[in-house]
Parts: sequence; C-alpha cells; structure tokens
Amino acid sequence: MSTTAVGGTIRCIGGHASIGLLLGGCAATDMASHHWSSMLLLAPLLAEADTAPKRVSSPAGSAGARSTAHLCPHFRWMADHVPVFRVPGTHVHILTSPDEFYQAMKARIRTARRRVVLASLYLGTGRLEQELVDCMQDALLRSQEEGASPNLKVSVLLDYTRGSRGAVNSRTMLLPLLQRFSSQTRVSLYHTPDLRGLLRLLVPQRFNETIGVQHIKVYLFDDSVIISGANLSDSYFTNRQDRYVLLENCREVADFFSSLVEAVGDASLQLQPDDSVSMVEGMVHPYKGRRQDFATAARKRIMEVVNSAHVRQQLVSLSEDSDDEGLSESDTWVFPLVQMKPLGIQVDEQVTKRLLTEAQPDSTVFLTSGYFNLTRAYMRLVLGAGANYRILTASPEVNGFYGAKGVAGAIPAAYIHIARQFYNQVCRLGQEKRVHLHEYHRPLWTFHAKGLWYYLGGQARPCLTLIGSPNFGYRSVHRDLEAQVAIVTENEELQSQLQEEQQMLYRRSSEVSSATFEQPDRYVKLWVKLVTPLIKNFF
Repeated sequence: MSTTAVGGTIRCIGGHASIGLLLGGCAATDMASHHWSSMLLLAPLLAEADTAPKRVSSPAGSAGARSTAHLCPHFRWMADHVPVFRVPGTHVHILTSPDEFYQAMKARIRTARRRVVLASLYLGTGRLEQELVDCMQDALLRSQEEGASPNLKVSVLLDYTRGSRGAVNSRTMLLPLLQRFSSQTRVSLYHTPDLRGLLRLLVPQRFNETIGVQHIKVYLFDDSVIISGANLSDSYFTNRQDRYVLLENCREVADFFSSLVEAVGDASLQLQPDDSVSMVEGMVHPYKGRRQDFATAARKRIMEVVNSAHVRQQLVSLSEDSDDEGLSESDTWVFPLVQMKPLGIQVDEQVTKRLLTEAQPDSTVFLTSGYFNLTRAYMRLVLGAGANYRILTASPEVNGFYGAKGVAGAIPAAYIHIARQFYNQVCRLGQEKRVHLHEYHRPLWTFHAKGLWYYLGGQARPCLTLIGSPNFGYRSVHRDLEAQVAIVTENEELQSQLQEEQQMLYRRSSEVSSATFEQPDRYVKLWVKLVTPLIKNFF
C-alpha cells in the first residue's frame, strides 16, 4: 500500500515440501510539537493487530504428475505447496507500460461475453477510471441486447476502507452499474477483521487502511487474466511504473482466480444499490462478529478454491486416459500464491522463503519492490544465502509518498533510513560483491514495481518470475490480502520477454554506494530515525 500527495490531500495508490505447510508522524517541520502532535494520530496503530489464527488449513491432494513431468527440477517442489497450471508460453505476455495495461483492460472488457472480474485496492474517481466504468456499462448493455437472459457478469472486489474514503469514492463510481444492472453486477468490499471496536472509532479515515487491506490485483476477462501490482487509478494508467503479466486464453488459470475473487467476495461486505452494505447470508461480519469466527469462516471459504484445484489436478493425474496430447506446446507452469495471514493462510510466504533459501550460489535473483522494507526473515535469507542479489527500489523522488503532507511526507525519509541500515549490514558482512542495491529514477514518474526474476547459473535469461501484489514487507506478509503467481517457463521467447522487462527497469536505476547516503537529499532527521522502528510495519 502507498499514498501520494494530490494538492493538500493524500490519496492511496498502492500500497505485501509438504502440502501441510501451505495451509498451515509528522510534517517535515522544525517544530517538535508539530511532530509529536501528529504522532498522536498514529498512537492507535502502534498496537499490534490480533495475531493470525494458529491453525492453518491444508489442501487435499497434490498437483498432477502430468502437469510437472517436464518442469525444471529446481522448482518442482512448488507443486507440493500449491496448484500448478500448465500453459503454452506463447499465451503469456509481459506488458511494460501503464498505458499498455490500461488499453489491454479496456479492449478486453469491451469484448467480454461471460465475465469481467476486477480485484484491486480501490477504483479511482477521475476521467480514465470513468472510461473503464463506461466500458463495463457498454458491455453489460450489449449483453442485455443479445438475449433475454444476459450471460455477462461483472464482479468487482475492493477494499472497504480505501474504497469508501471521501464523498466521491470507489463506491459512488460503481453505484450506477449496481442500480442499472443489479442482476449482473456484484461489488464486494473486504473489511479487515483487525480494524474493530475502539480502534475502528479512533483511527482517522486517512490512516485506517494501515491496519490491513484487500491488496490483490487481478483483472480477468472471460478466459484471460492480468496479474499485476497496479491499482485501478489514473496514475497507474499514465506515469506510475508497475509490472503486469497477461495470460491470454488460459481458462484454468482464469477459473482459479475468478473463484478466488468470488470466495474473498463472499467474506466481504456487499455494496447495495442504495450505497448500504450487507454480508452474504451465513457469513460472519468482519468487525461486528467475533474475529476468530470470521477468520475461520473466511479461511474455509477461500481454501475451498485451493482444495478443489488440487483435487481436479489429482483426478487428471490418476486418469488412465491421460497423456501429453495437447500439452506439447505447454512449456510454462503457473503457480498461484496466496497470502492472507489474518485468516491463517500463508502460502506465498512459505514458497518465497524456500525459493530464497534454495537459491544456489551460481544463480542471480533480481528482486524489486517500490518500498524497500523487507521482513526480517526475508532479509536474513538474502544476507545469508549464496545467490547473487540485485535489489531495485524507488529513489526518494519516485517514491509514492514523495511530497505528501503531514506524517506521510516523512515516509520517504524512513525508507532512506531502512535502506541505509540494510546497506551498512551488507558492508559489515562483507557481502558487497554478492548483494547490490539499486534505486529507480524517472522524472515525473513514481515506482511501484514488485516481484523477482530468477536466473539459474549459466543461463542468460530468467526461467522464473514472481509477479503480483506482495511487496516482500511486513504488511504483505502479516496484514493484507495478497496474491501473485510464480511463472516457470522453458519458452525462450517468454524468457526473453522477462529479461527485457527486468533490464528495462534496471536500466533506469543507479547502484547505491556509501556516497549515495551522503547526498544532501538523503539526510534523515533524528525524529524520523527514532520513529521508523515503531511504524515501519504499517507502510
């Protein structure tokens, strides 16, 4: 999650072996009184949210042997954690710019016949966002004109707190669709179970999303799906760099993510045509019901999606008639990784840890996050592993918080402090030749890309990428609902696309050195250094 300044206001623009493991502030002023009066607003946030339920769920069965028979041995273990979908590499396309992402969505909404499923943190309220809504309206109208029983269904999943902020918000943008196409449209607003009681009353609207949000970014049109870290907002369509992968005509992958969004939607508040909200019958209310009851019910519903995917793959692998017919061109494997620790689901965390743990000394990992705030576990693995790491993060001027008012305006300085601590630790351990830190620069742009590219030793192109919503930080692991995909491919053209994407981003970066932190714009005030350890888990 992140925010950016627009005039005098803050807008959020983003921004985290065995099957059993799966389930298993202040304004930048010189007056200390201003500092601490602002910090009082954050006081409720300094208490840890409820811990995740100890029990974690496990999917039944494992991935079909036929799906992983030709998979690179380095990554075959992932099929023991999550479902795996085998697809042709020619159906996977890396999009590289905000405009390409935006135009791809509009084009596919216009031609959708059965389903449009959009999951994001929020929907913006500007002209470009309205055009997106208009595309959905046109598609729904066309569907009604084609028959007495319209086939097209539109489902939108957003975060309740972020989508309800302000008089004009995501809800008001979508109400006309609900009012005109009530039988074809669903708008679900996920509310974290950790924002409840006195905390919910005390935390200002500007800060309430720091407790936890729906952060999944999935954009699905019939049997095609875009997995990204980008939100549905004008900056993400124009000058905010992110990552986007389009899986074209990959029905099993689309079915999985459609079902996942539907399951999270069932555990969410349902927007009504009169702008009220209600829960699906039989589901526990996220902040009025008992927290443990909500988490249990939501986890059960969401894990049904994972379980059923495993069962289907198991049945395919056991089928006596199974063969490789139709799979000869399927040289790419897609692993969906879900992280919802408030609900007791930590798939992505388990897979990411093992991926970093088993990275070999002759391999290279290019890892990027718009906000450099690695969890302690991830940081230990990077510093203790043998692989070579090149980590890309935002320079202060392309940070989404740059120029923000109030507490948020100090966050870029906090990231500078965190990066400097990490760099100093790399130097103390004598790891400068193995672990490199880079900063992204681009005038008038902001940086929000996240994920990694994995180069096996001796290979010129990456054969694996992680792409989606997680930032590798505390929020992504512990507070928010996240999803990404691990894509493993033997397709040389797709490997080249991934390499070009990685090089395009790093080409606009400079490598960090000790001299970087001596520059005047890297000065961090003492109060920011003191406060950062207290609030770093909230941004």
